[in-house]
Amino acid sequence: MSYIHFDKTQLINLNYSLDREIIRTNRGGCYTSTTIIGCNTRKYHGLLVAPQPQLDEQLHVMLSTVHETVIQRGASFNLGISKYPGNYFPRGHKYLEDFDSEPIPKLTYRVGGVLLQKELILDTKRDRVMIRYTLLEAHSPTKIRINPFLAFRGYHSLSKANDTIQTESQPVPNGVSVQLYPEYTPLFMQISKKNEFVAKPDWYYNIEYIMERERGYDYQEDLFVPGYFEFDIKKGESVIFSAGLIEADPSTRQKAFEKELSRRVPRNNFENCLKNSAGQFVQRREGKTHIIAGYPWFGWWGRDTFVATPGLLLTQGDKATFLEVMDTMVEDLHGPLFPNVGSGVMRNMASMDAPLWFFWSLQQYIAFTGDEKTIKNRYLGKMKGIIDGFRAGTDFGIHMMGNGLIWGGEDGIALTWMDAVNSDGPVTPRIGMPVEINALWYNALCFYGNLTKDNEILALSEQVKASFVEVFWSDKKKYLADYVEGTYKDWSIRPNMIFATSLPYSPLEEEQMESILEIVKSKLLTNRGVRSLAPDDPAYKGYYHGNQFTRDIAYHNGTVWPWLLGHFVEGYLKLHGKSGKHFVEKIIKGFDGVMTQYGVGTVAEIYDGDPPHRPKGSISQAWSVGELLRMMHLVSNL
Repeated sequence: MSYIHFDKTQLINLNYSLDREIIRTNRGGCYTSTTIIGCNTRKYHGLLVAPQPQLDEQLHVMLSTVHETVIQRGASFNLGISKYPGNYFPRGHKYLEDFDSEPIPKLTYRVGGVLLQKELILDTKRDRVMIRYTLLEAHSPTKIRINPFLAFRGYHSLSKANDTIQTESQPVPNGVSVQLYPEYTPLFMQISKKNEFVAKPDWYYNIEYIMERERGYDYQEDLFVPGYFEFDIKKGESVIFSAGLIEADPSTRQKAFEKELSRRVPRNNFENCLKNSAGQFVQRREGKTHIIAGYPWFGWWGRDTFVATPGLLLTQGDKATFLEVMDTMVEDLHGPLFPNVGSGVMRNMASMDAPLWFFWSLQQYIAFTGDEKTIKNRYLGKMKGIIDGFRAGTDFGIHMMGNGLIWGGEDGIALTWMDAVNSDGPVTPRIGMPVEINALWYNALCFYGNLTKDNEILALSEQVKASFVEVFWSDKKKYLADYVEGTYKDWSIRPNMIFATSLPYSPLEEEQMESILEIVKSKLLTNRGVRSLAPDDPAYKGYYHGNQFTRDIAYHNGTVWPWLLGHFVEGYLKLHGKSGKHFVEKIIKGFDGVMTQYGVGTVAEIYDGDPPHRPKGSISQAWSVGELLRMMHLVSNL
C-alpha cells in the first residue's frame, strides 16, 4: 500500500471524502484541483484551470469536471458526482474501490465485473490535462462515455446559463474544440483513439459548491456540456482523454503521458510529499519566475515569496531557481517597497516587511551556498536603496525615527503580515513601531553593514539595538511589546516577538530570548503551528469559520500559522542546540498525519486556534511547506 491511500469505506463516506482535496500544478501557472472522489466543492476546483492572458492576469476554469459512464450490455453506470440542491447526483462515488496518489492521483472503480482505473496528470509545459482510463477487468464488451462540463470563467467568479455562448463544437483529430466566448482561447478535447462525439449541447443548472456556501459566498453555478465522447475499450487497454488550450496529436498521447509520469518524484513518504508540494509553487511564465503564495486562490505575494523561497528551493539545492525568483522580484521593486500582492491587475505596495524579508532571504542563500559574491554583485544596490528609502521615509508613513527604529502606518491600511481588513477596517492595524519590523530592520542593517563594511550602517545598527531593547522589552513581563505608538505599548502575547530570537542578527541577549520562547511555548505553540494570539486574551478567536467578516476577525487573533514554526524552531535551536533536537523532531513528525487531510500531500495555510486544530484557509500554502522543509534542514544540520 502506498503512503497516501484511501479505501472504499473512506471514499463512499462523503463527510470524509469531500474534506480531502488534491492540487496539482504545472510550471506555467496552470493547475488541476478537486476532491479525492472528483466532486467539486469550491468554485476554484477544476480539471483545467489556466491563464487567459489576452483577458486578464488571473486564472480561468476551462474544464470544470468530467462525468464518465461505463456501458455494458445496454446498461449504463455513471461514475460522476456533483452536488445539486438537496442531492448529490449521479453518486458515482459508490463504485469507487480506492484512491492512490503514487505518483499521480489514481482512482479505481468497480462496476459489476468491470474494474476501471482513472489517472490524472498535467502537462509540465503546456496548459493541458490528461486523463488515462485503463480497463483492468471486464467480462463483456465495454464502452466508455465522457461528458465534459465547461465553465469558461475567472476562478473567483461563477458561470451562469446565458444565450450568448457559442454552442457549436469544431472537429479536430479524434475530438472537438469548443470556444464558448470569442474572447477565450478554444478548448481542445481529444482522445487517443478513434471515438464518436455526439453533439448534445445543454446547460446543467445549480451545481453547488459546499465550501463556498460555508465561506459565505455565492455557491451555485450553471455548467455547459457540449455533448459526449464514446469509445470501445478492451481489457488491458488504456485510453487517454486530453483537454488543452492548443491542439494535440492524439497518436502521441500515450507517449506524452508516460513521459510526464517519468518526471514525477514519488510521494512515498512525508518528506517527498513536501518536496513535491514545494515544486508546485514555482511558476515560470513569460520570462518571469514567481512563487505562488498558496493554492487555489492566491497569486504571488512579496512577503510570502521571501519567507518561503529558502525552504522551497535552497533546501533542495536549487540555487538557480532561487536567483531567478529574486531577479523577478527586484524588477518590481518600487523605491524601497516590493509589491505585497501581485495577482492579476492588482498591484498593492502596502507591505512594510516584504523589503526587510528580502534581506533575510539573501542571508539564507549565503548560508546555504557560501556564495557571498553573487549576492553582492546582483543585489547590493537594491539593498542600499531599501535602507536609504526607509531612513528617508517612503509611502504609507514608513520612516526611521530619531532613535533609529522604523515607524509606519496609515488609517485604513494594514502594513504588516497581520493584514486582514474587513468592512470596519484593519483588524490588527498595528500603526506605529511593530516589533517584528524592527527586529527585521536591525537584522537588515547588520547584514548589509557586515557585507559592505559600511561603518555608518554598522553604527546605526548599534543605535537600533539599544533602542529596540529600551522601547520593546519589559523587565517585569519578560517579553517584548507587540507594537509601540508614542507612549502606548501593546502587550498582547502574539508571535511577532519570535523573530527577535530567530533572525541571524538579534538585538537581544540569550536570557531575553529564552524568556520569550518559553512564553511562546506555553501560550502560543500547538502541534500545527503557532497561534497568532494567546487564548487568554479577550480578543482571542479559537475557530476560523463563517463569512469573510468573521473569518477576518479570527485570522490573526488566535488562528494557528504553521510557517511561524520555522522561526520558533530556529530560535529554540539557537539556544538549545543538539539538546533541542528531539523536541523539534517531534513537532515535525506531528505533521505526518496532515498528509492525508484537507490538501492531500501538502500543508494548509492555517489551522483553528482551538483543538483539534482543524485545517482552514488555502489547502496548500508556500510558506507552510517551505518552513517545514527548512526546519528539517535545521535539525539535520545540527
